[in-house]
Order: sequence, then C-alpha cells, then structure tokens
Amino acid sequence: MPLALLDALALAVTRRVAGALPGDRRAAGVGAGTELAQLRPYAFGDDVRRIDAAATARSGEPHVRLEVPERTLTSWLAIDVSASMAFGTADRLKADVAEGVALAVGRLALRHAGRIGVLAFGAGEPRLLPPRGSKAGMVALRRALRDGVGTDGHHEPGALGDALGRIGRVARQPGLVVVISDFREQHDWTRAMGNLRARHAVLAVEVHDPREGSLPPVGRIAVVDPETGQRLEVDTSRPRVRERFEALEAQRRQTLASELRRLRVDHAPLSTDEDWLLQLGRRLR
Repeated sequence: MPLALLDALALAVTRRVAGALPGDRRAAGVGAGTELAQLRPYAFGDDVRRIDAAATARSGEPHVRLEVPERTLTSWLAIDVSASMAFGTADRLKADVAEGVALAVGRLALRHAGRIGVLAFGAGEPRLLPPRGSKAGMVALRRALRDGVGTDGHHEPGALGDALGRIGRVARQPGLVVVISDFREQHDWTRAMGNLRARHAVLAVEVHDPREGSLPPVGRIAVVDPETGQRLEVDTSRPRVRERFEALEAQRRQTLASELRRLRVDHAPLSTDEDWLLQLGRRLR
C-alpha cells in the first residue's frame, strides 16, 4: 500500500469523521480536557483539584471546572465474511478487496492513538473483537481476517442488519463505522444503518465483481449460489437472457445506492478488476 495514497485517504476520512464528532479526535461529554464545558458550584465528592480559582473568587463560593474530554477516536469495521465474498473472476476475489480495505482503514484508524473494533458477520455467530489500540488492534484485525469466509451453503439474510444493530449497541461514543460487504441477498438492514448514521460517521464499501453484472455468451452453463446452494442452468447464448440478467443486477445496485443516499451514508463501490485503494481514495475525495 503506497504511503502517499494512505495519507491522502487519511485526510479524506478525517473530513468525514469531523462532521459526526464535535471536534477532531474528541468525544462527547465532560471530563478531563482542555476546552471548558461547564462551571458549576462545588458539590460533596468533587475532586478539589477541579476547583476554578477565578470563578470561586468572583462568586464567593467554590466552583469546579469541567472540560470537554480529549479522547481517542474509536473506529469500527463491520466485515462481511459470507460465502458470496469468495467470488472473483478478475484480478482478485471480493474477499481480497475487503481484506485490503480493512487493513488500510485499520492502519488509518490507529493513527493518533486511535482504537479499532472489528465485527465479522455472515458466517454463523458474529465475531466481535472489542476496540484495541496500537499493535494489539492490528493483530486482532489480522487474526479476524485470517479466518477467511464462511462455507458454501450457509445463508443468513439478516446478518448485515444484526451486525449493524450490535455495533450500535456497543459503540457508545461517536466515531467512524466502515461497513465492507457486497450487500447481496441482505434484508432489513436500512433501519439499523440509519440509527448508526444518526450517531456516527458511516462509510459503506460495496465490493462487486464485473461478472456479477453481465453474462458472457458461452452457451449453456450451470450456476450455483454459494450461500443458498441453489443450482440453475442458463442458456447464455440467448440475448434476452443476458439483457434480463444485466437489467436485474443494474436495478439491484441502483436500489442500494439510492438507499445509502437516502440515509446520507458515504458509498464507495469497489470492483475486483480495478486498483481498489486508488478508487477508494477518489470516492472519498
């Protein structure tokens, strides 16, 4: 991964995250920090070191000073590891693109003392790794990616919605959520995505393969859905079959883009036949 591209990507991500947070690398609430949040009368149990001398002198009674806390940015990666991600007819598999995006975002998230949490979904019970910083965060991410994708014949149409809902319950402080998936055969996820967008900066990375959008005229073939195991024989020599296939896929992707646009979620479609890191930077910029 070229460092220049990663630096450019870091700037693009920071601009978007800054809109969801009350400042760069800053969390909501009051606590120990540098920016004043509140001055209030001293109450029993307050730390006497928080007493503000100037406010106490002006009012004639002890006042304590509370600041906006400076905290690290916590980023969450929701990674689709369903069987459909193990498909690819170009330079790489969809799972390879997802792994690269996860590693790039992970490296960016750990800068400036950040933390990263990981949730892998789509292959049985979701695997949740709590936020970690520095080297431990990257080791945990690589370990989750090393497990690979799920086995064929395992289909979970509600996995994406469940994963987004789980992140919404555990990610208490505003931060960045990056969803990496092909968004195929997933239902009832828009509400959970909207709830996340209300509190966090959300980036949806859609990974697709060019063969998913068009059929070559190679005669009669048998295709199998890796998740449901359904087998279907298709005569690709018929132009109407190829046109209908392309129209249905175009409609599916257009519906996905419309839903993400309605939810005001940043959408970055990446293909297995392109320089995904360069395209990701261009999309964000």
